[in-house]
Amino acid sequence: MNSVRLLIADDHEIVRSGLRTVLEAQPGWVVAAEARDGREAVEKAKQVKPHIAILDISMPVMNGLDAARHMVRHVPETKILVLSVHDSDSLIQSILQAGARGYLMKSDATRDLVVAVNALLHNKTFFTPKVERIVLEGYLSKKPAKPASDNDLDALQLTARQREIVQLLAEGKSSKQVAVALDISVKTVETHRANIMRRLDYHSVADLVRYAVRNEIIDA
Repeated sequence: MNSVRLLIADDHEIVRSGLRTVLEAQPGWVVAAEARDGREAVEKAKQVKPHIAILDISMPVMNGLDAARHMVRHVPETKILVLSVHDSDSLIQSILQAGARGYLMKSDATRDLVVAVNALLHNKTFFTPKVERIVLEGYLSKKPAKPASDNDLDALQLTARQREIVQLLAEGKSSKQVAVALDISVKTVETHRANIMRRLDYHSVADLVRYAVRNEIIDA
């Protein structure tokens, strides 16, 4: 491979700068695009078609998990490496189900980032030790399923579009701002909002915020 195109998505400029420095020190590796949120990451991935997309899990507008789902659907040739400060079992399960090929703790990025990207470039996977253990134990399907936790049940109750709306509302955006961000009508947003509230049996935005934090859609 003569040139490796990479995409970095993180809402902190200093993090993106640090990752770029590490990555572009490798011969032939080029950071073709950067993004500050998940939605921007998806759009730039469609434009530059990177070999590897490196996504922070906690981003505004659209989190890394939902961004990964969109990329797998729209840019299937791009392999996804997720960066996170979290290592909860439910989050790991969701990331693997979304189609990510790698999962790296941010605390290990300086040491393992290049190794992780190289693994994905060679059609391998790269996971932190805890994720490897979960995969080996057949967390997803090879063993009888564990009883679903409240978080797991919550996560299964919403569609991808509804999760996007929950994130934007939990970040404090109005229905009009959500409509602009998602390029849909305010009426459609209100309909989704009402359906979400009914489905989750919630009655306020504060309930949605707690839901978003509990399911790691936004940071606390």
